[in-house]
Amino acid sequence: MTIATHQTVQCISPAGLHKMAYQEWGDPHNPNVLLCLHGLTRVSDDFDQLARALCDTYRVICPDVVGRGRSDWLRDPQYYVLPQYLNDVVTLLARLNAETVDLVGTSMGGLIGIGLASLPENPLRKLVLNDVGPSLNAEAMGRIGAYIGADMRFATFDEAAAYIRAISAPFGPHTDAEWHKLATDVLRQNADGQWIRHYDLKLAQPFISTSEETFKLSEMLLWKAYQAITCPTLLVRGAESDLLSAETARIMAESGPKAKLVELAGVGHAPTFLHTDQIEIVSDFLIG
Repeated sequence: MTIATHQTVQCISPAGLHKMAYQEWGDPHNPNVLLCLHGLTRVSDDFDQLARALCDTYRVICPDVVGRGRSDWLRDPQYYVLPQYLNDVVTLLARLNAETVDLVGTSMGGLIGIGLASLPENPLRKLVLNDVGPSLNAEAMGRIGAYIGADMRFATFDEAAAYIRAISAPFGPHTDAEWHKLATDVLRQNADGQWIRHYDLKLAQPFISTSEETFKLSEMLLWKAYQAITCPTLLVRGAESDLLSAETARIMAESGPKAKLVELAGVGHAPTFLHTDQIEIVSDFLIG
């Protein structure tokens, strides 16, 4: 069975140095690199199935964005924002020494991808955006924001896993084994033996303190970035997504890189890429 190696790269923020952990799948000398970026409260392990399916073709790199998983936490939580995440990804790309990169980004990871793909002389060859775009539904953002910073502690793994399953219901139908994995990836035990989520709760601070004016400015800048993208782009949307509207997806398919749009029935925010049919959609776009 193919397994990943675990590595770290040192990054910098205005508050100091921090390490970003990443998993590497496949031949480390393969010039074909695939970078997979997870969602707001998720981790690199989300891409295990996709990485196994593609690591014969790619050197697959899956980082834990700072503040999550195996990566360090920032000393100053105000830097849990897209510019810092993008800066860290650029540092990682320098470590990889890859001339070109394909990128798969889920939710927050897709926003990082939009930022990178908009930059002059960027290395992106192809971009996959998973249920995310420049305009995001405010109510859905509120739903997500409501649980990000909640200090949830559980006496047993089963209780914690049931909570993860409940807040992740929009992911769509999964087997009990798949739900177990989705929970295991983002849970850990603290020193008191309680089960908690595998991220810095303070990453919610800039998320919940964003004013309506700042939110609208960010949306405008994201649309400007999207319009600047020139690489082939695939947009995967959960047909029941409450974050990425059908109208925003339509506009994305008709402007900028004119993303190829694929909608998945019975799925909300966001597709997990654990299932063969979802993996094939990504694979066909990247390799086909």
